Amino acid sequence: MPFYQNFKLGILGGGQLGRMLIQSSIDFNLDISVLDPDENAPCRNIANHFTCGKLTDFNTVYAFGKGKDLITIEIENVNVEALEKLEQEGVKVFPQPQAIKIIQDKRLQKKFFRENNIPTADFVLVESAEEIKKFDSFLPAFQKLGKAGYDGRGVQKISSSSEIHKAFNEPSLLEKLVPFEKELSVIVARNSLGEVKTYPVVEMVFHPEHNLVEYLFAPAQISKEQEDEARQIALKVIESFGMVGILAVEMFLTKEGKILVNEVAPRPHNSGHHTIKANLTSQYEQHIRAILNLSLGSTSCLIASALVNLLGEAGYIGMAKYDGVDKILKEEGVYLHLYGKKFTNPFRKMGHVTILEKDIDSLKRKAEFVKRTLKVIA
Repeated sequence: MPFYQNFKLGILGGGQLGRMLIQSSIDFNLDISVLDPDENAPCRNIANHFTCGKLTDFNTVYAFGKGKDLITIEIENVNVEALEKLEQEGVKVFPQPQAIKIIQDKRLQKKFFRENNIPTADFVLVESAEEIKKFDSFLPAFQKLGKAGYDGRGVQKISSSSEIHKAFNEPSLLEKLVPFEKELSVIVARNSLGEVKTYPVVEMVFHPEHNLVEYLFAPAQISKEQEDEARQIALKVIESFGMVGILAVEMFLTKEGKILVNEVAPRPHNSGHHTIKANLTSQYEQHIRAILNLSLGSTSCLIASALVNLLGEAGYIGMAKYDGVDKILKEEGVYLHLYGKKFTNPFRKMGHVTILEKDIDSLKRKAEFVKRTLKVIA
């Protein structure tokens, strides 16, 4: 792909991922256009061009994409048919529409894993809450909506037949509950020439109620063999899709030592934010390199790191205020990243904090300190 000044890149989605993607894109002299339904989206004031419009509307996405050199995404819930038409007309679209179509439907995604011999938890597909009654013996399981679930929404645990009444009454999947030791993630990148690189495995800690990543540690505290296996699985996943760009592969490390793929995201991901400070090449620069078909950057760790998600406090809705900023910034190796969101509400992602520290125990202590001290209120 030719590379020149003012290369016109369109990004579908104007949230924090798009914001950080733009921050890396500036170094490449890219002309950035963003489409997002929120007129106050974090990308609005830093993109070269901003369009307020619906990401799932065919005409809106198609019109936005016309005249661009390349289209990418920062969210999966987009109109794939419009992207397919743009691709047919010569606009580069990475990740490719066929990959997005599979990944944006968790039912298709899980079938894809099974068909390509990618290790994953056992599952069954259901069309309604009533149909779950047929799979009483499959419980306990997690029910996941096929489409439109994100950030913990559209996922719930059904422990037994007595809880089926709370099930989603939409096409979904039941995923067998897996007793796991750790939740892991591997970011992997691939360009059009087939060059691939993985980042070191990270270890994620989720909020017990809201299914959001509270914090993560990198690299994960696992064996060399487990690290190698996780990275090989991530490579297999992106190769199976033939995908160009960044892919986040979330995994379970079971109590028996097996590694199973949970789900994937075809874009920069929460589990890779720390790479901005902690790795030679951030996931955002790597995504730009991959979709422009440039050589991929080194993914080596500079130092061990932790990431703490900054979520809106329960009980607060309104103009965001940040309490404890000065206290955390007095700590060495602590870096604040705010997302430019004017308003907070409970558990909304408002920013993150990256912590760099050579000693793992000190790293964990600082992560807990940041988690206790920094609050988003209104």
